[in-house]
Amino acid sequence: MRVVLAEDQFLLREGLARLLDAFGHDVVATTATGPETLDALLRHRPDIGLIDVRMPPDNTDDGLRAALAARKNIPGLPILVLSQHVEQLYARELVADGAGGIGYLLKDRVFDGDEFFDNLERVAAGGTALDPAVITRLLERPGPKSALAALTDREREMLALMAEGLSNAAIARMLHLSKGAVSKYTTTTFDKLGLATDLSANRRVLAVLAYLDDSTRRR
Repeated sequence: MRVVLAEDQFLLREGLARLLDAFGHDVVATTATGPETLDALLRHRPDIGLIDVRMPPDNTDDGLRAALAARKNIPGLPILVLSQHVEQLYARELVADGAGGIGYLLKDRVFDGDEFFDNLERVAAGGTALDPAVITRLLERPGPKSALAALTDREREMLALMAEGLSNAAIARMLHLSKGAVSKYTTTTFDKLGLATDLSANRRVLAVLAYLDDSTRRR
């Protein structure tokens, strides 16, 4: 895969670049600031951007804002955030744009190389990879997770497939259902979870976050 790597710490940036190369991936650009990151993402249009959150010039959420800006120009551009911090506001906006291809992992919770690259490849393919701690932070408000018990087995099955990043069309093919049936099931699921149509965040993403959070708690 072609990767844009955005990380302001020199040793970590070089180490990640070497690790990506060792696993057969092509690092097409490395960046150390938010503006450099946005420019590299738009110029190279990589298979995935591996992005730190806090970068110069502001050292707050420059990397995350660069990722958001890039996805507005290139809808669905796969982004895997790798950070020590969960920036709740922009992280929620990132996962809620509905285009898929989003991951958010915490640096101090990445313990296995194979698992990390599985997550990288899943996000590059349009799926989702969210650390349980990130999910918990994104759901720090009264939310739909308590309503999951009301879902039928079929609705839970479809929600699990959504969590893997599958579109309604792909779910329909996998479950041998019509697209209309899948749409009806998803609407019913959203209603049971209390996700109103006027929510500012994407209902599909919020439903997946609730499912992933519930699955994590059951482990």
